[in-house]
Amino acid sequence: MKFNLADVFETVADSVPDRIALSYQGRQISYAELDQLANQVAHLLSEAGIGAHDNVSLFLKNSVEHVTSLLGLLKIRAVPVNINYRYTNSELHYIFDNSDSRAIIVELPEHQRSVAQLLADLPNVRVVFVIGELVPELSDAAVDLPGDRSVEVVSFADAASKPTERDFEPRTGEELYLLYTGGTTGYPKGVMWQHDDFFRKPLSGGNPYGEARKDLAEIAPAVKDFPSMAFLLAAPLMHGAASYSLFTFFTLGGRLVIQRDFTPSAIVSEVEKEQVQIILIVGDAMGMPLVEEFERRQGEVDLSSLFSVTSGGAIWSQHVRERFLAVKPDLLLRDNFGASESGNDGEIMMDENGNLRVPPTDKMMVVDERLRKIEPGSGDVGYIARIGNVPLGYYKDEAKTAKTFPTLPDGTRISILGDMGTVEADGTIVFLGRGSQCINTGGEKVYAEEVEAVLHAHPAVADALVVPVPDAKYGQRVAAVVAVAEGAAEPSIDEIGSHCRESLAGYKVPRTVVFVDEVKRTPAGKADYKWAKNAAAEAGEVAGAVS
Repeated sequence: MKFNLADVFETVADSVPDRIALSYQGRQISYAELDQLANQVAHLLSEAGIGAHDNVSLFLKNSVEHVTSLLGLLKIRAVPVNINYRYTNSELHYIFDNSDSRAIIVELPEHQRSVAQLLADLPNVRVVFVIGELVPELSDAAVDLPGDRSVEVVSFADAASKPTERDFEPRTGEELYLLYTGGTTGYPKGVMWQHDDFFRKPLSGGNPYGEARKDLAEIAPAVKDFPSMAFLLAAPLMHGAASYSLFTFFTLGGRLVIQRDFTPSAIVSEVEKEQVQIILIVGDAMGMPLVEEFERRQGEVDLSSLFSVTSGGAIWSQHVRERFLAVKPDLLLRDNFGASESGNDGEIMMDENGNLRVPPTDKMMVVDERLRKIEPGSGDVGYIARIGNVPLGYYKDEAKTAKTFPTLPDGTRISILGDMGTVEADGTIVFLGRGSQCINTGGEKVYAEEVEAVLHAHPAVADALVVPVPDAKYGQRVAAVVAVAEGAAEPSIDEIGSHCRESLAGYKVPRTVVFVDEVKRTPAGKADYKWAKNAAAEAGEVAGAVS
């Protein structure tokens, strides 16, 4: 059978109706109640003309309404589009327009004003759903449009008066879920996931701890037998890793604890209050301030329920990991390897030399430029390819789809995102880094992420990005842009070099090191290599050089 995400959620809700599904700001919502709320939102959407295959942008921060909007759209076979609420108006216009969004769901006044400013240039938008109080600018913009076009503004609160029944048309599992990437290179791209592939790959077939579920009938009893784990999403729901986790734990019948914003003090308090067992973060950008709060309140807050902290969407450093373990030695720390274009690829681990490694898996292989499999132990470097249930492609971009999502001669679909790696004799894949960030220094190739992993292991380094800078002799040399950890003394250039030489060949050691107050990342939390290159270039000869 083909799985539809709404069918899966409804199966879980019917199986454990009284179990708490969502905890938000002290509010506890059961699976039965959440299902009814989502049904009402679905009817609100339908009555406003939204139906199967319509794309709808969610311009929202974390909230109950964000979750019910997601579920409501899925119930009527509409397509949710994630919107990064940190984007500028030009970036917002690109996604609203590129996604052909027929509707926008928006809440905050400043976000409503952005929509108001863009509405005249979004000809596909026919309705805007507003959570909370409508701002005058949006109300005026909806009627002051060129030609005979009109945009309906609907109060999201009207959903409370809609039916709670499930009287929706049958679903197929071939519906789409549109997930826009973080846009580390150029504008974001819309990744088209078919529901069935989304369930089988990002959601691990409904069972990340064992064999994938075969059908809905198998999900129902499994959920009843599975303990209700409390999972705190520290990441925004518009982030791919957070949406994967949201649906994964709904599929398991877990309890999702969400917060409006990432506030470390509130998260630590929630661990005790909500008896949180697992926390999802996004790399050091969240890990560093969170572990600092754990350290400040160690002994004051009961952390006994917490057994795991998991990072998704960005690698987090060994130094931050060690600080978590110093607070709570029995913590299970995980780095989930994956992407918008591949879903959950498993756990990535860092060895004692700072190398990032993925255990042997049937989800990935390494191929050369002609898509031929690289044999284990050969030492050859190739592209890491994800296998099997991968997206259909990029929305409205056939050229990039053909390049990223090729089909092998045997019919196997794969996705190639530019990650480079080698395969050891036992099948372990060693992650070297993104090919687009490869630095060619005197003919030797250096992968930025490999050097970054080693820099992150230095106790005085809070964050670091590695980029090329021009070099008269070698063409390019390795440069590091480094932020110093709070409370740590700025390390000398020689200290950085000595630390790196313990794990890296000499040609990989940064020859230029630039210290900054903060390493900047994109609005999605991804590495901003363009900024890093500019920072390294502007430093010029002022920056230190490692001998």
